[in-house]
Amino acid sequence: LGENTVYLDCDVIEADGGTRTASITGAYVALARAVAAGESRGAFSPGVLAASVAAVSVGVVDGACVLDLDYVEDSAAETDMNVAITGGGRYVEVQGSAERGAFTGTQLDAMLALARRGCRQVRAAQLAAIAR
Repeated sequence: LGENTVYLDCDVIEADGGTRTASITGAYVALARAVAAGESRGAFSPGVLAASVAAVSVGVVDGACVLDLDYVEDSAAETDMNVAITGGGRYVEVQGSAERGAFTGTQLDAMLALARRGCRQVRAAQLAAIAR
């Protein structure tokens, strides 16, 4: 890629559940596969991608912290949050809102812990998809 940067802009027109985070996760897989194809043709040097990225949704539903909210959970959530994390564990995005009730610092810590765990699981699935 030389001195070029690729920005993946994941606009979701109509969202529910984890569609925003799925678009981020899928966009990285598409980019990684495209770069791998370019590497195999000699168009790119190996290792041009600076970092992987995966994203998950977390929230508070009925007072409990939940990972990967589905449509029903998302609709009923007191708090809804999207978290994107690099493969190295650095945060790319933490976006959340108290939709039906404010959340505590303890709940925030729990949601971020769930997000880290979820992103590790998603990253494993990404690697499998990229390897195909």
